[in-house]
Amino acid sequence: MHRRHFIGILPMATFALSSFKLNEWEEFGLPVSANEYNWVTFYQRSGKKWGNNWDNCFAEFSKTKIPGFEPSVKDAGHLEEMTPYLEKYGIKLPSVYIGSLMHEEEMAKQSSDNILEIARKAKVLGTKIIVTNPNPIQWGDGPLKSDDQLYCQSSHLDLLGKEISKMGIKLAYHTHDVELKAGAREFHHVLQNTSPGNLHFCMDVHWMYRGSGNSQWAVFDTLKMYANRIVSFHLRQSKNGIWTETFEPQGDIDYVRFAREVKKLGINAHLVIEQCLEEKTTVQYGAIRAHQINYSEIKNLFNI
Repeated sequence: MHRRHFIGILPMATFALSSFKLNEWEEFGLPVSANEYNWVTFYQRSGKKWGNNWDNCFAEFSKTKIPGFEPSVKDAGHLEEMTPYLEKYGIKLPSVYIGSLMHEEEMAKQSSDNILEIARKAKVLGTKIIVTNPNPIQWGDGPLKSDDQLYCQSSHLDLLGKEISKMGIKLAYHTHDVELKAGAREFHHVLQNTSPGNLHFCMDVHWMYRGSGNSQWAVFDTLKMYANRIVSFHLRQSKNGIWTETFEPQGDIDYVRFAREVKKLGINAHLVIEQCLEEKTTVQYGAIRAHQINYSEIKNLFNI
């Protein structure tokens, strides 16, 4: 099951940049995190279901020593279920991922209310970024949004971001591949028709790569084009088009160059490990060991 489908079912290295220290992340309380969907895919491969027992789940997560966790939250109650165990194991919550429906008026209002309620709960836990990916009309090969629907979506994202900013939290726009179809009109419309002060950008590096026909140029061009909007990176690697089990600086995406470009552009963003598994991913490690490797590689790459 792809991560985008997982979100859709929710209800409404070793190379070191010697002089590059991302102190700003520490100052703002944004340690490296791992996204929840990684764990969903590892558990599925093992015949288990992530979330059946939060105590056991976060006990395993804590063994990776990754300090932060980015959950995919459906509503405030869902976040409250996790909270005691995040606190028990000392796991931070710098960011939260929330699916949304923004291209129709009533759905957009409902999604905005839901996200604001979650944001109020997350603020108490120290969350600084709310990531949202507005759902497509239909997952898969469904129709693309009309111009009117794109305008509705962008307008509501801008309003929502303005409200969330009053809590001291940034709203960040996330994409998969569908937003890059038809000249990437949905992707660009959102970022060109919202205020940089209201809506920021969570750049999912591999979806940018895959959604642009496996283009590294698209990755680096996006960095340059929207550097001032980026507050978060979702980091994933692949080889020969297949997601690898663990993160490596060199693969289909040249993350060594990526780290250089990030430094050159002065981007200070939250790093989120999203090294998920897909059907053809080679099996070698369990979830804990794989995430330990991921964390080590990310720290070495960005010299944290």
